Amino acid sequence: MQDTSKHYINGEWVTSIDGREMAVENPSTEENIATITLGGVTDADAAVAAAKIAFPAWAATDPQDRIAALERLMEVYKTRAEEMALAISHEMGAPIALAKTAQVGAGAGHLKNTIRSAKAFAFEHPLGDHAPDDVILYEPVGVCALITPWNWPMNQVMLKVAPALAAGCTVILKPSELSPLSAISLAEMIDEAGFPSGVFNLVNGDGTGVGAHLTANRDVDMVSFTGSTRAGVAISKAAADTVKRVSLELGGKGANIIFGDADEKAVTRGVRHCFNNSGQSCNAPTRMLVERAIYAQAVETALAVADKTDVGPADIEGRQIGPVVSGTQWKKIQDLIKLGIDEGATLVAGGLGRPDGLNRGHFVRPTIFADVTPDMTIWKEEVFGPVLCITPFDTEEEAIALANDTPYGLTNYVQTSDKTRARKVARQLRSGMVEMNGKFGGAGSPFGGMRQSGNGREGGVWGLEEFLEVKAVSDWG
Repeated sequence: MQDTSKHYINGEWVTSIDGREMAVENPSTEENIATITLGGVTDADAAVAAAKIAFPAWAATDPQDRIAALERLMEVYKTRAEEMALAISHEMGAPIALAKTAQVGAGAGHLKNTIRSAKAFAFEHPLGDHAPDDVILYEPVGVCALITPWNWPMNQVMLKVAPALAAGCTVILKPSELSPLSAISLAEMIDEAGFPSGVFNLVNGDGTGVGAHLTANRDVDMVSFTGSTRAGVAISKAAADTVKRVSLELGGKGANIIFGDADEKAVTRGVRHCFNNSGQSCNAPTRMLVERAIYAQAVETALAVADKTDVGPADIEGRQIGPVVSGTQWKKIQDLIKLGIDEGATLVAGGLGRPDGLNRGHFVRPTIFADVTPDMTIWKEEVFGPVLCITPFDTEEEAIALANDTPYGLTNYVQTSDKTRARKVARQLRSGMVEMNGKFGGAGSPFGGMRQSGNGREGGVWGLEEFLEVKAVSDWG
């Protein structure tokens, strides 16, 4: 891998001008595995300047040429998938089996879907039969700052980078400083694929430094951000002065409604989904709402699943869950678990401290609380760890009200064999996505939320449109 202390600006790996060093930690071992440079204002400005200069030529290319460049990137990505998996596993603690499949696979899948969507997209089309001389043109927004989190590195990076480049935008990627190695690897792949200088730039940095400066920079036309709702609010305020476009994919507190007629695997599936990636997913079903008739059995089943959930270092092959990303995150989760206990929720499994046999690394015990009520902190706040809340309900109306009792609105889940009821409930849930009976959304399905979960959509044609402006032209014919 390239010298991890450098940034990728204008087609070259360059030494930081005004940055400072930061160690990258392996959360399984708490050992430092690399050193990056957190860039400064001058570094960010250099990347923006390169992207601004490169924009006119890249925007003017035929969409098919941009698609061909992405297809070259796909081939490089495939050949270096093992390297990418190791980078992700080492930097943020994804078990190596998960890193090789879901983590790396998400990046490949989003790149593939972007290519497919771009090939089918009409970048120029008539307004309609009633106005044959009017044409609608889709043009790139411009210079885009892409700010991504650490929990699914290539998932979120590729959801932004691929459609932005396909649209004809030039970009500055600022990955999370906790998971920079996978982004550095991707920058090498983009360089190898032969993208023009300045079209893609990478500057490592933190949110208050590079991130904040990119957001307020007058030469940045759009910010696409995935992360906490708190940071999303700050970005929106900072971007307002320049009226730039802002696309936000923020937090979540998903409800998983399980009716009495759900299939026998519904509870098991829900617990595993909550614990996947050590609970570090914004769309995790962290509130399990169970019809009272099956509530006691559901709690027993959830306990059994938690007891069978292994926890261990990320480099071990297997189906265990790994550590959470950092000591700061570990402490936050511990504090929320303690609040759950102190506020009167029933601790069914897990609890405070590391799992038995693990005396180092940021490992969290798979934790389940029952009898959680809407006034409790663990009901309200996104824990972002392997912590599940279970609550009973009596009626369909109560289940919907409980599910919607949150400022978030990313993904909700419905489990029932009654299709009519499933569709009725799905229509009333205030979220950008609803998954029913364990069926994930199809390839290219739009990902995004409502309310404090954000305001944009990523994936497929919707993700492409995020990076396009609509221009109406008359008397074209």
